[in-house]
Amino acid sequence: MIVCKDVCKQYGTKQVLKNVNVTLEKGKIYGLIGRNGAGKTTLLSILSSQNPLSFGSVTWNGEEIWENQRALNHICFSRELSPNLIGNSGNNMKVKEYLKIASYYFPYWDNGMAEDLVEKFELDQKKKISKLSKGMLSMVTIIVALASKADFTFLDEPVAGLDIVMREYFYRRLLEEYTQTGRTFVISTHIMEEAADLFEEVMIIKKGELLLKENTQDLISRAFCVSGLSEAVDQATKGYRQHHVEQVGRRKSVTVFLKKGECLQDGYDVTIQSLNLQNIFIALCGMEE
Repeated sequence: MIVCKDVCKQYGTKQVLKNVNVTLEKGKIYGLIGRNGAGKTTLLSILSSQNPLSFGSVTWNGEEIWENQRALNHICFSRELSPNLIGNSGNNMKVKEYLKIASYYFPYWDNGMAEDLVEKFELDQKKKISKLSKGMLSMVTIIVALASKADFTFLDEPVAGLDIVMREYFYRRLLEEYTQTGRTFVISTHIMEEAADLFEEVMIIKKGELLLKENTQDLISRAFCVSGLSEAVDQATKGYRQHHVEQVGRRKSVTVFLKKGECLQDGYDVTIQSLNLQNIFIALCGMEE
């Protein structure tokens, strides 16, 4: 497993991550969600030793991962490609060359899988990285992630720019790989409703702090929106954990998160609706009035 303990990251006086504690177990698919700038990419880069932490520790099976090649052989962070990430020289690199270099970094690289994915994505390997569309860059990111065969594989916005057909293919291929190998995947994405069924557990990060890490379906089963006249809503939700209160005139809606074993009381003239993962995220991380 990978254990992240009291991890902090500062850039000058700005604290990007604040005392993050999280354990990633082998054989799970995690979703990592948060608003832009919440610290998702920074966390993944620290977990994969691409970025040094300021305080705390990250271990793989009890060993510090920083500059530990034995640990890094089992970890892959395939992040969104950009000119800033690969530099000017990388922009002139062809797709085939980029994948070849990637194969040197990962000792369990599956060249057959890489070639199959290139074919399925209809990706021109002779094309320069600098000439690829956003969707094609995402395809390269996905190929590196899956073909790395790393036990712990992190993907940052893997479906950005992909059309619905290619997104569906990616989700299916990821699930097949997970089922066959038991690899651990952490997927950071803003398109959360499409991927929600993949996530065994979801982690929500807000302003550099880990807000929660829970079983996805369990979390969804305990989240409800209660709406109606203000007085009735107040009575129906009294004593429960409340978020995202909205009021228009005499009408009100409140998102309620039940504790395990709790249930909403009957007998109030209110409407109760179940929430999906996207609704939950908005309730916890939406704009504050």
